[in-house]
Amino acid sequence: MSTAKLRLGPLPKIEPVKLTVTLSAELKATLDRYAAMHAQTYGERVDAVALVPHMLEAFMARDRGFRTMGHKRIAPTAVSRPLPGG
Repeated sequence: MSTAKLRLGPLPKIEPVKLTVTLSAELKATLDRYAAMHAQTYGERVDAVALVPHMLEAFMARDRGFRTMGHKRIAPTAVSRPLPGG
């Protein structure tokens, strides 16, 4: 196991909900590299797809603006945007 620390620690077990996202090839490659570093650091192989929900959760937990507005319980809305090139 490596001595380096990653911002995203060992992954907890979660109840999954399916969500489809589109990423750039560059971002997918970066996620794959992060997954490889995560596996090296924590000694357990993990797919990049498994990292995404934990990264999003960590991002939102650290977003000061979101935490400030979070007490207002704004209902989520669906935002529809056309895909690039489509």
